[in-house]
Amino acid sequence: MKITFLDTQTVADLPDALAKFNELGEYTAYEHTAPDQVLERLRGSTVAITNKVAIGAVEMDRLPDLKLICIAATGMDNVDLDAAAERGISVKNVGGYSTDSVAQLTITLLFTLAMDLIHLNHAVYDGTYGEHSAFSYWRQPFRELSGARYGIIGLGAIGCRVGELATAFGAEVVYHSTSGGNTTGQPYPHVSLDELLTTCAVVSLHCPLNDATRNLIDYDELVKMKPSAYLINVARGGIVNEPALVRALDENRISGAACDVFSTEPVPADHPFLAVKEPQRLLLTPHMGWASIEARLALLAGVRHNIASFTTQHPSSGPVIR
Repeated sequence: MKITFLDTQTVADLPDALAKFNELGEYTAYEHTAPDQVLERLRGSTVAITNKVAIGAVEMDRLPDLKLICIAATGMDNVDLDAAAERGISVKNVGGYSTDSVAQLTITLLFTLAMDLIHLNHAVYDGTYGEHSAFSYWRQPFRELSGARYGIIGLGAIGCRVGELATAFGAEVVYHSTSGGNTTGQPYPHVSLDELLTTCAVVSLHCPLNDATRNLIDYDELVKMKPSAYLINVARGGIVNEPALVRALDENRISGAACDVFSTEPVPADHPFLAVKEPQRLLLTPHMGWASIEARLALLAGVRHNIASFTTQHPSSGPVIR
């Protein structure tokens, strides 16, 4: 069985975990694969592993040996699932591997932003604090999460974990289901989107990007939030209308926002976020919330499990490795 990993860049620093793919078959890996290299590199492969490289109907039609596409991620939008089903090609993703990593970043972003920690760190180093007249210094007041209402949009595994962390700090957690199908049997009250936006001190996004959630948070939604509220997006960039968020920040409609995801990644030089008037109110991180060492090891283990399970069910595809 020939296994080809098209884009190992985000896990290249885990060589021991990557080497375990050799136990499953004839393994080849590339750090990057351009669109015009996909066919050449997958030719003869039984299994393709992709993180972000797109594999569509055109590629599948020219890869007769391809039996399994393993997505080294949870999202599956880079593979034409309908085309794969029509051609009898199995597609497997890995879910749940980054729950703790993303939840950890969510709370970290909130506290870093709300407590102005980046500025305060610089203030110690650049002498601002040393020249201050009092023993204590801050640029903006900050509040405790205890007693605040924390709104979660999308109560999946990550949303639930964020809820647990917010509850541990004493917050009152409420949530909104964007699908409308996850509204019973949950540990937190389900509320309408309007109620969540208008009453919460913090709103964090943990829902998928789909037709129902694209631009879910637009200017009209942002102006419903409290002027003192914070928005945290660790889900997908397209869920928030990015120019609208900049406008809301520039007009002081909300206190601040933090984003680990963007509609275009990496962000281009003309991205609207980079033109915000007060950058300290818009905390940006480069889509790294999913990427703790533990999460990436779990991701690779999940991909290996998917390959091993496939060979168990289709023994003619290659040896079963246990």
